[in-house]
Amino acid sequence: MSLLEANNIVSGYGRVDILHQVSMKFGADEIVTIIGPNGAGKSTFFKTVMGYLSPTDGSILLADEEVTYLPPDQKVKKGLGYVPQLDNVFPSLTVRENLEMGGYSMDKEQVKEGLNYAYQKFPVLKEKKGDKVKTLSGGQRQMLAMVRALMTNPLIILMDEPSAGLAPKIADEVFGLIERIHVEEGIGVVIVEQDAHRSLSMSDRGYVLAMGQNQFSGSAHKILHDDKIREAYLGG
Repeated sequence: MSLLEANNIVSGYGRVDILHQVSMKFGADEIVTIIGPNGAGKSTFFKTVMGYLSPTDGSILLADEEVTYLPPDQKVKKGLGYVPQLDNVFPSLTVRENLEMGGYSMDKEQVKEGLNYAYQKFPVLKEKKGDKVKTLSGGQRQMLAMVRALMTNPLIILMDEPSAGLAPKIADEVFGLIERIHVEEGIGVVIVEQDAHRSLSMSDRGYVLAMGQNQFSGSAHKILHDDKIREAYLGG
C-alpha cells in the first residue's frame, strides 16, 4: 500500500519545466532509491513533493490525502520528513538547539519527549548536546540532521544525498543509520543518492530518473543487475 504518491508531476523553476509527468509511489514499509544523472530532476522532485516548489500539473497524496499545494510546514505536520543535502544543520547552534529547531511545531512536552528519545537512541548526541555543531564530524552532522527530522514523528522521510562529501567509512555508517531508522522506527525512506550501488543494495525498490522523466522502475535488485541501466547510470 502506498503512503506517498506523486502522480504525473510537472514542475520546475519559472517557465522552465524540469519534471515532465513524473509518477512515483512509496510505502512506509520500504526503502526506495531514486537514481539518475546530474540534472535529471531528482532534487527538484523532492522540493516539489515537500512543497518548496509548486507543480504546474499533477497531484501529491500523503496517506490518501491530497497535499499537492500545502506549504512545507503543513506537510511536516502530516508526517512528511525531509533531510536536504546542503545546509541541513545550523553550525553556530548547539546540538540540543538544532534538535529543538526540529520540533518547532511541537509543544514543550513533545519537544522534551523528542529530546529524550534522541538522546536514548543516539547517545553520541547526548554526549555532545552542548557542543556547537560546527565542531562535529561530517558523519555526526548527518546523524543530527536525520535525528532532527525524526523529532516530528514522520511517517516517511526524504533524504537528499545523505552520503555527500563523506569518506567511504563514514558514508557506510550513515547508510547503516538509515537502515536502523527504517527498521526500528518503521518509517519509510526515500533516498536520492549518487552512490547508487550502496543505496540500491539496501533498498527494496528503485526509480531511474533521466531528463525529467521516469526511465525505469522496479526492484532494487533488478536495477542493480540490469546491463543497460548499469552501463548508463551505474558506471558499468
